[in-house]
Amino acid sequence: MAFALRRIPPRVAAGAFILNSGLGKSSLDAETAAHLHAQAVRAFPQLKDIDPKEFGKLLSAAEIGLGGALLLPFVPSGLAGLGLAGFSGALLWMYHKTPGATVDGVRPTPSGIGLAKDVFMLGIGLGLLVDVATTRKRR
Repeated sequence: MAFALRRIPPRVAAGAFILNSGLGKSSLDAETAAHLHAQAVRAFPQLKDIDPKEFGKLLSAAEIGLGGALLLPFVPSGLAGLGLAGFSGALLWMYHKTPGATVDGVRPTPSGIGLAKDVFMLGIGLGLLVDVATTRKRR
């Protein structure tokens, strides 16, 4: 397993943010769970049959797991980067599908900035993947 110091700052930044978000969702009230579920269903209609409270628990667990994976040094950076890129890509799709969040489908409106920040996490995830893919192993 390759361990590179340059990978620590982006992993810690994204990991701490996502872990905190997941911990914050661990005890959602019914109204907040329903709101998050409705946002997710707008982007991913196949989630409509999941109970909103159950969706909130699954989202919390996913964020805690991903945040933890990014923070734990023994989790390979390629795997952590792939998880982060997939998760943030899904969040950006949700941003794109949220009415009133974008101007011309891309630029954020003032109310969409909170969702648009996920582009930074996508950049971190892709950066980790590129770094792992282009780093030669020393013998």
